[in-house]
This record gives sequence, C-alpha cells and structure tokens, in this order.
Amino acid sequence: MSSTVLSLVQQATGEMGLAVPTYVCGNPAQDTVQQLALINAVGNELQRQYVWQHSTVQYRFNTEYLLTTGDTINGSPVITNIPDTTGLQAGTWQATGTGINFNVEILTVDSPTQVTMAQPCTQTVAGNTINFGRTKYVMPTNYDRPVDGTNWDVTRHWKIIGPLTAQQWEFLISGWIATGPVINWRLLGGYFQIWPVQTSADLLGLEYISNQWANSAGSFAPDKQFFTADTDTCSFPDRLMVLGLKKKYFEAKGFDTTALSKDYQSQIDIAFANDQGSGTLSMAPRGRGRLIGWNNIPDSGYGQR
Repeated sequence: MSSTVLSLVQQATGEMGLAVPTYVCGNPAQDTVQQLALINAVGNELQRQYVWQHSTVQYRFNTEYLLTTGDTINGSPVITNIPDTTGLQAGTWQATGTGINFNVEILTVDSPTQVTMAQPCTQTVAGNTINFGRTKYVMPTNYDRPVDGTNWDVTRHWKIIGPLTAQQWEFLISGWIATGPVINWRLLGGYFQIWPVQTSADLLGLEYISNQWANSAGSFAPDKQFFTADTDTCSFPDRLMVLGLKKKYFEAKGFDTTALSKDYQSQIDIAFANDQGSGTLSMAPRGRGRLIGWNNIPDSGYGQR
C-alpha cells in the first residue's frame, strides 16, 4: 500500500529540514499550500509523461443503431411517421436509406415520430427503410489519451482502421467511395468517431490512458487527478514522489537542483522499467512459424482434380 499524501509531504519536509506539517490538505500555512500544489504537479506530470499500467484502462462499448421506417419527401429534410425516435440524438447520429445522402446528421429530434436531417432528402418514399446509427461516441470522463494500436471490432475479430488524418477522414466521408466492411475511426471534437454508419451492435474495444493517478482512501484504482485529502494515496512509488516534491520545491525557491534532478530521473527510470515488466530478448531470434508450410503438410491426400 502506498503512503498517504500526508506521509509523503512529511517525509520530504523532514529530509529538507523544514517544519513538518501535522496535516496538509486545508492547511493555511503558505509553505504547506505550496508543497501540496507542487506534489500534485509532480503526479500530473508523471501521468502525462509515460504510459503507466495503473493508468491504462481497457474500454468496451457497443455501436448503436436503429433500423426503422419513415416517410421522406424530395427536397425536405424532415422524416416523418417514424414508429419511435427514442434514443436518437441530434449531432451524434446519422441516417442511411433511399434518398438520404451520405454523412448527413440528425439536426433535431422533433417528436417521438419525426426528425429533421441536416440535408434535404432526394426522393419521396412512404415507409422508407431507414437505418439510424450513432457515429460519435463520448469517451469516459477519465479519458486522457489513446493507447496506439489497441482499437478492435471485438465482434468481428478484426482491427478497425485509424486514427485517420483529417484528409483521410474527409476523403472517406465526402468522396465517392464512402463505405466498406471495416470500421474507420478518428478522434475529433472530443468524440470517438466511426465510419460508416453501423447496422449492427458490434462490440468495439480499445485501451486508453486515464487522467487519474491519485487514490481515495480505500480505493485500489486511481480515481482522482489531484490529492484532495490527507488520506489519499498515490499510484506512483513513494520515493519517486518524495524526490519529485523536493526537486520542485528547490526549483521554486531558486536553489540548485543538480543532485536532486539526477536522483529524481533515476527513480523515474527505475519506476517505469519495473511498471509493466519486459519480455525476454533472444540473442538468436527466430521468425514466426507458419500455420501451413513445407514442414507441416502431408506428402499426399490433397484430393482429386
């Protein structure tokens, strides 16, 4: 179990020969206020600097869609006589169907049976089969940044394509070839955006780095971005946090930090090297074995031509 923020500050102040506070959070003493701010800065900088296992979150969510019917009129953006618009949202859902252009979002949800699209429909169809699908998904509140190469369509067992650049994204959603079997994705406007509009509830999976690194009392996973109570603990090693606080305190006071910087960086290297473990490197690596090759196929029995 990691030490509390009170213990960390007490250890650091004791090593620096300063007055050791009996409490930290809520303490009006200017030096203690500064020490709390500095140790919070240490935690936030470490969280942003590396990919730590305690901050890595595995996230799963299902794509959302609604296969339904509605009436479209040529030249009108309004779709009427939808059996139920529950769940549809403006700005995050799109529609596909006869007479509905690609990449057209719902502008407003007007009633339980009617929506207005961002562009007019191009055909008049009564009882038109329409697929509404969410293309913009809000990430969890503790989301900070993605872990590259972890985005998968778990249902279909294939990797989804991305992150696309702005140019690739616009080519995809605005060009002639706008659909394909594999989901494409991009982070844009605070949303995890996918394309094309889905017609099934696929389970998508990814990993991301959380913005939280401090633990409330009794919590075994980070649930805070800052120390706010004396009983809060930390996901980083105690010695790393103590040295980080001392280094920042010396910097704030204008003291020489050469020795502290060396010790602090050494503790960062040790902590990161031991955080997730490492694979064993072979001095004589071999390539991956093939599922089918000359060494594992029979001499005969291939069937008849």
